[in-house]
Amino acid sequence: MPLLRRLSSSLQQVVKFTNRSFKSLKFPGEPIESSVSPTLTHGIHVFHCPDEVGIVAKLSECIASRGGNILAADVFVPEKKNVFYSRSEFIFDPIKWPREQMDEDFFKLSKMFNAMRSVVRVPDIDPKYKVAVLASKQEHCLVDFLYGWQEGKLPVEITCVISNHDRGPNSHVIRFLERHGIPYHYLCAKENEREEELLELVQNTDFLVLARYMQPVPLQKEAYLGYKLLESLSSKGSLTSYFNMILSGKFLRSYGKDVINIHHGLLPSFKGGKPAKQAFDAGVKLIGATSHFVTEELDAGPIIEQMVERVSHRDNLRTFVQKSEDVEKQCLAKAIKSYCELRVLPYEMNKTVVF
Repeated sequence: MPLLRRLSSSLQQVVKFTNRSFKSLKFPGEPIESSVSPTLTHGIHVFHCPDEVGIVAKLSECIASRGGNILAADVFVPEKKNVFYSRSEFIFDPIKWPREQMDEDFFKLSKMFNAMRSVVRVPDIDPKYKVAVLASKQEHCLVDFLYGWQEGKLPVEITCVISNHDRGPNSHVIRFLERHGIPYHYLCAKENEREEELLELVQNTDFLVLARYMQPVPLQKEAYLGYKLLESLSSKGSLTSYFNMILSGKFLRSYGKDVINIHHGLLPSFKGGKPAKQAFDAGVKLIGATSHFVTEELDAGPIIEQMVERVSHRDNLRTFVQKSEDVEKQCLAKAIKSYCELRVLPYEMNKTVVF
């Protein structure tokens, strides 16, 4: 009997050990999140400073000394330029490394290396970016942005939608906004008042998105206001003349934050009226879109994202325009996502580093 009891006890210990071993075992290909403590949180840090030896070591030491673990790191040092860029993703225990302490630790590093930029973000703890969306009558980019936000693909909080087009109360955009409690502001085209009203509406945002925001003005004012004539297809297929609005330098300086714009890639080759039809008639094989930061010079700000789409002789004008709009939507969404994930850093006078 003593022997049987000993065998039974040993068997129980083997079973308990096996259970513990399989629970702690990480199989190949298993996501990192499923194999770590549920208390661990994801963080992102970007760094821009003069280049010197030891920056990566200090960044790694800063994270590791607080029990953090780097999951991914990107570094860019331009050739023959004394400048350093990095972006790091890491996991950490917020109990062991409180948010306030994290800010202090990275601030010390920024002082040590005379950093031009040092930003840390913890998506699960920090507030979402507050953004206002500006749109005109064309709404393919606006609608795509709203549905992307609804599905959780865009990590932002929409404070309001602003437009120079007065949508009816039964339009799908207005119904969507009302369901989600997002204000809609209609600003008529009064040049002297518009930017003051606009600035008041967006003063509590973190950045702005121009989702094909165009300002219609009389043709004779083009030279004075700095507008450029564009043509856009309306929902009924008719062509409506618009001028691509330039936010004034005064507005940009007063706002003091980033503004992201999207425009089609038919410029500068096809200027003036009906650019889509011009490109279609010319038989182009590639069309595209560009998302960039807004500056005082029209469509000349630092580029965040560009995409292209192939077209062919099989496309008619309708499918040609549809492909152009689709690539605009994708390009804008990718640019906003990259911006919110701290992947975009300024580089030289008019460029960006996009990790």
